[in-house]
Amino acid sequence: MSVLRGRRIVVTRARDQAEGLVRSLEALGADVIAAPAIRIEPLPDDAALRSALADLSRWRWIVFTSQNAVHVVCDSMRGWGLQPAALATGNVVAVGPKTASALGREGVKVALVAEETTAEGVLAALTDAGGLAGARVLIPCAQGAREVLPQGLRAAGAVVEVIPVYVTTQETGNPKGLPDGRGKQLAADILQGLIDAVTFTSPSTVYGFVDMVGAEVARSGQFAAAVIGPVTAQAARDAGMRDLVMAARSSAEGLAEALARRFA
Repeated sequence: MSVLRGRRIVVTRARDQAEGLVRSLEALGADVIAAPAIRIEPLPDDAALRSALADLSRWRWIVFTSQNAVHVVCDSMRGWGLQPAALATGNVVAVGPKTASALGREGVKVALVAEETTAEGVLAALTDAGGLAGARVLIPCAQGAREVLPQGLRAAGAVVEVIPVYVTTQETGNPKGLPDGRGKQLAADILQGLIDAVTFTSPSTVYGFVDMVGAEVARSGQFAAAVIGPVTAQAARDAGMRDLVMAARSSAEGLAEALARRFA
């Protein structure tokens, strides 16, 4: 199927995470431009995480709200001489199927997968599961992550420990395929109507894109902004983007499907 043939679509996802989305778009015939707006960096001090995972029986729930958290935690465990499969204690929660799959590849069986792949969805799933009063909950996450989940859990009586394990920063290198000057050619292409859509998989990718091409270009209305979910959609609106395409499924495949419907 080549429903996106001739469409030039920008992928702003971090360089080492973009493959799935690029593959999904190219399978539909799109001409994909890789312009990573962010990068993921593990935080150097893992002492708090190591202490938290020393006795897994302490935790009623261990909640992973992203694949990034899975990768960083599991890599840290291997660095300590532990196998990530040790997390398979029957109390692991994943924000969605992609995060659950990442855990599964590490040998970790997931007890609960949120239907809605947002912090609000995880909160709803844990609330429905019940027994939060007095329950100890560990959340390894991004530095500066939204407080919706820990605040909601604490309001339900849970004892929550949030441990930042990685940071999302704006990409400072020269994106592959873009000239020196970081994004100048991409900005020019957008203003000339040569870009059909830009994909955003997190609010951070929105912020990084705006930094890359400039606020005026970002709100120029010259491209469709394909967003992976409601939180990212709000970040795009706040940046002045109005032509939004929302993925029905919060995944790379969902984004590609949304663009296929848009340009069919």
